[in-house]
Amino acid sequence: MAINSRIDFLVLAGDLYDGDWIDFQSGLYLRSELARLIKSGISSYIVKGNHDARSVISRELPLPEGVHEFDSRKAQTLLHPSLPVAIHGRSFADRAMAEDLVPSYPAPRPGLFNIGVLHTSLAGDANHDTYAPTTVQALRQHGYQYWALGHIHQHARVSDDPWIVYPGNLQGRHARETGPKGCELVTVTDDFSVSSDFVELDVVRWTVVNVELTSRSDAAHADQGLTGDDLRDDLTVARNRIRDALEATIASAPDRLHAVRLHLEGQTTLAIEEARMPGTLAATARAAAQDVNNGEVWVERVELALRAPFDRAAEARRDDAVGELVRAIDRSAGDSTELDRLLAPLIETLIDKSIPSGLLTEAERAAFRDPSFWRELLLEAEDTLLARLGNEVKA
Repeated sequence: MAINSRIDFLVLAGDLYDGDWIDFQSGLYLRSELARLIKSGISSYIVKGNHDARSVISRELPLPEGVHEFDSRKAQTLLHPSLPVAIHGRSFADRAMAEDLVPSYPAPRPGLFNIGVLHTSLAGDANHDTYAPTTVQALRQHGYQYWALGHIHQHARVSDDPWIVYPGNLQGRHARETGPKGCELVTVTDDFSVSSDFVELDVVRWTVVNVELTSRSDAAHADQGLTGDDLRDDLTVARNRIRDALEATIASAPDRLHAVRLHLEGQTTLAIEEARMPGTLAATARAAAQDVNNGEVWVERVELALRAPFDRAAEARRDDAVGELVRAIDRSAGDSTELDRLLAPLIETLIDKSIPSGLLTEAERAAFRDPSFWRELLLEAEDTLLARLGNEVKA
């Protein structure tokens, strides 16, 4: 895209490598592509971020002449050889960069278009560790016309006066990195006015697709159970709804492979069948993906948030194990003190001690401490247990 668009230079705002990798093939591939740019008259300007600060590859593999990597000891200013452009940047010396680097950046050069290249979390992001924290106000006050930011994997135009932009990463790596990924194509006129356009470059598009499966809301029908015809009809309806949702997703970008995490929700008697035979709905979803036309889709995971159409008030009045279960769930889910009492040892043992540091993001750890997460989990467990304890399923 850079060569075809005949750009003047490329800015890369960090994290080209993972510091733990020692395979030189990745480095050689990147180097060959940077060399292609040089042969087309396109120079590159790179800061190291928290991941590639420790990279064995970048220390041992020299970059082609014409590729400029910013120093990590102090901020630098590099002048473009043929354009009135000053590019300011500073690489990370180590992964943990706790200080605000902006005050160390040079003052803007008068009469030039000043670009700041900075790897930063700004004031913080729940999905990313906090490195080189700073504020939008600090960037504005520094006087540059454009700030090219790295670290956050989601595209974001933070400001257009001056321009402060996260391009995001080029390719979503997993199901939490959803939506289009790519780069920012920036055009600057002779009077330094700016236009900035997002260009989609991802090969695989990650998407979370929600599908409503609410079908039979009549609690009496749940008590009667599902006949073979009922089950086939409900599964057919579910498969068609999932297929339609997947085809709508593909239509948004038909030239890409779509990696989809399906979230199936609603009140349906299929929740009873899933309790009886776990995996039924995952198989139904994958079958629906096989029936999709005009595009490629891969179902990465199927998540269920289904409720069986039980009459909970009637179930709670029963004088047996079913009634006791519903009343116990109500006591735990409805009383914050009781819920905290139940969760405290679980969170301490599982979240704080058993799961290694770095395996969960800050947002995921926060979710495990959210009472609403556990209330939803209790209700899911209730559906499964009611289906197995009640007359509708013979476990």
